[in-house]
Amino acid sequence: MPLVPRSPLLLAGLLAGAGVAHLAAPKPFDATVPRFLPGSRRSWTYGSAVVEFALAAGVALPRTRRPAALATAAFFVGVFPANVQMAVDWRDRPAPLRAAAIGRLPLQVPLVLWAKNVAGAARRAS
Repeated sequence: MPLVPRSPLLLAGLLAGAGVAHLAAPKPFDATVPRFLPGSRRSWTYGSAVVEFALAAGVALPRTRRPAALATAAFFVGVFPANVQMAVDWRDRPAPLRAAAIGRLPLQVPLVLWAKNVAGAARRAS
């Protein structure tokens, strides 16, 4: 049994849901944008939503699934600094919030593996 689920449609749904969340409630996401990035934090939040929607569409379609899943894996690696920023910023919050922020850090690993598994399954199916 694989370490992470292989369902491409579930992965696409996760990405689309994250995109909706970034647009519907951008303020919490703005706060996680690393300060070293140029431009406004809101632009990065909205840009992330656009990328998530594009990746979701690519992963959902069999014809584009493999490259989109590989791009998704790279995206999950790329957003890791936002999780680090959140953990740093939340170091003075109450213990449960600090634990949640720190607990998010290792969750990127199964997401990356999931996307890579979807890409591998798409390669084998073609």
